[in-house]
Amino acid sequence: MAENQDGQEKSQEPTAKRVTEARRKGQIPRSRELNTMAITMFGLASLIMLGPRFASGLHTLFEEQFSLPRKDIFDTAAMMAHLIKAIGDALQMLLPFFGLMVAIAILSSVVLGGLNVSFEAMQPKLSKINPLQGFKRIFSVKGLMELVKSIGKFALVGSATVLLLNSLSNDLLGLSQLDIDRAIGKGMTLVAWSSVALASTLILMAAIDVPFQLWQHRHDLKMTQQEVRDELKETEGRPEVKGRIRQMQREIAQRRMMQEVPKADVVVTNPTHYAVALRYDPDKMYAPIVVAMGKDLIAANIRDIAAAHDVPQVEAPELARAIYFNTELNQAIPAALFLAVAQLLAYVFQLRAWQETGGDIPTPPQDYPVPEDYRHA
Repeated sequence: MAENQDGQEKSQEPTAKRVTEARRKGQIPRSRELNTMAITMFGLASLIMLGPRFASGLHTLFEEQFSLPRKDIFDTAAMMAHLIKAIGDALQMLLPFFGLMVAIAILSSVVLGGLNVSFEAMQPKLSKINPLQGFKRIFSVKGLMELVKSIGKFALVGSATVLLLNSLSNDLLGLSQLDIDRAIGKGMTLVAWSSVALASTLILMAAIDVPFQLWQHRHDLKMTQQEVRDELKETEGRPEVKGRIRQMQREIAQRRMMQEVPKADVVVTNPTHYAVALRYDPDKMYAPIVVAMGKDLIAANIRDIAAAHDVPQVEAPELARAIYFNTELNQAIPAALFLAVAQLLAYVFQLRAWQETGGDIPTPPQDYPVPEDYRHA
């Protein structure tokens, strides 16, 4: 297994962030064997297809440039004009071939790993010319694989050449018995198709090199467990920072909740451990909603704010616990508690009416109908 500089085992698959950073640095899988094979095969194939056009073009070019008028031979300007025309005709004849080769070179380079432009990889680095780093690359596993590929390529192409020459020996010897035109034509045909046959051996090298480059790239990007943990901390934040953020979020939520207490219609208490503030607007709400709730210190703060803003406080231990444990903040109370809360609000409205008009003091309910499933000790 691979190890990093600290000797830790790289056993974890690379994360998406690691792969993205590698691409930014120009670390992507590339296969020189695939590139060489594609350029060689397509180059030879295009030469065979464009051969008649090249032959015709060269024939015309030689005919024009080797049959000059006598006056042009002694005219420097005329000779320069002939040279420029010859170069232009040659480039025009070869331009399709050159364009095809450039396209094949680009496509074969990006087919493995995709198109990637890394300005970071273009920056000059002293490590690239460091002899020690160079020796490390030469004697690394990747360097050993490159040596094995070179030896294998030489052996493969050499063996194929020997077999090909042996199979074509009679045809090659037979060229001496043909007239010059036929011998040149047949010889060119033999050279062309022999080159294609030899170049086909590079397909095997590419078929071996491409999987190896993909494996090597993935292997180089593997991470240790510590690297994965460090990246997770950088991505999601360190635990102490996240804890502080959650604490601040709770404090902000509590401050917002406390700001809603003065708007409540009633605060139901335990009387000391729990406090729940309810608000009900019959024109806008189908049921009362909980605008603030808490226990112990938060409950004490709710009671203090309610007292400071003259919000009625009613002691109903079972109802306060039932609402606290079965309702979320800023949500309506459960349907099972409608009747109990209705009695509580009826008492609060009666209390307000007494404060405004006087009369007999209303008596608070003694027993709220809290279902057994909603009771909490």
